[in-house]
Amino acid sequence: MNHPLQMLRYNAWANQTLLNRIKELPPETLHREVNTSFPTIAHAFAHMHMVDQIFYAVLSGTEMQEAMNARMPLADQPIHDTPDELSRRFAELNRQFETWIDAGPDLEQTFILNNPYVGPRETGRSEIVLHLVNHGTYHRGNVSTMLRQLGHASTMTDYIFFWYQDQAPAQ
Repeated sequence: MNHPLQMLRYNAWANQTLLNRIKELPPETLHREVNTSFPTIAHAFAHMHMVDQIFYAVLSGTEMQEAMNARMPLADQPIHDTPDELSRRFAELNRQFETWIDAGPDLEQTFILNNPYVGPRETGRSEIVLHLVNHGTYHRGNVSTMLRQLGHASTMTDYIFFWYQDQAPAQ
C-alpha cells in the first residue's frame, strides 16, 4: 500500500466531509466571526489550502521560502468563498497531489527543507506528506470547535471513518 497516497486521499476526504457538513448549515456560518484561532471558518479553510499549496510546491522542488513568498500575500486578501468554491479549490489541489504521486517520486528521498521559522532540516518527501495531513487534521479540529461555538454540531472526520467509507457490510 502507498501510505502517503492513502494519507493524501484521507486528507481530501476529511476536508470534503467537513465542507459537506458546512453546506448543510445556514450560508452565513462560513463567515460568522468566532473568538478562536481563526476569525472565521472560511479563514481556517483558506489557511489550510494555502499551506497545502506551499507544501505541494516544496514537494515539487521549490524552496520553502520561495513557495511561501508566492502564496503568503493571498492570506491578506478578503475571503468570500462559498463551501462549493472551497471544495473546488481543494479538489483541484488534490488532483495535483495525485498526479505528483502517480509520477512515481521516491517518497523516501531526503532533501534539505529550509523552513524560515525553524531553520534547515533533512527530511523525506513522505514526512512532508505526513506533516501536511497532520496540519489539516489539527485545523479541522479548530473548525469543529468553531462550529460548536456557533451552535452547530460538526461531523466525524477521523481516519477510521475514511477506512470504512467504501467497505461493504460484513456478511
